[in-house]
Amino acid sequence: VKKLIPESIGKEIEKQTQGIFPLKDVYIRKVKLIKKPKFDITKFMELHNDTDGDAGVSMLRPEAEDAQNLITAEVQAAQEDDE
Repeated sequence: VKKLIPESIGKEIEKQTQGIFPLKDVYIRKVKLIKKPKFDITKFMELHNDTDGDAGVSMLRPEAEDAQNLITAEVQAAQEDDE
């Protein structure tokens, strides 16, 4: 609460917004303090480790020739020539 000196915050807001829109007589009337949420790393890891195994599944139909990446097409062509 000691950090909330009304005039200093108002002056800082005036300085920061000067390039966007010139403000003057800025006052802080009400401040609401909120708590940061509890962060449980184990629960976070459980959510992200439960994968269905669908990551990196091959496509069901081949990619259209005009939609292929040119570099990938060149590499595939070079591999086919080597075989």
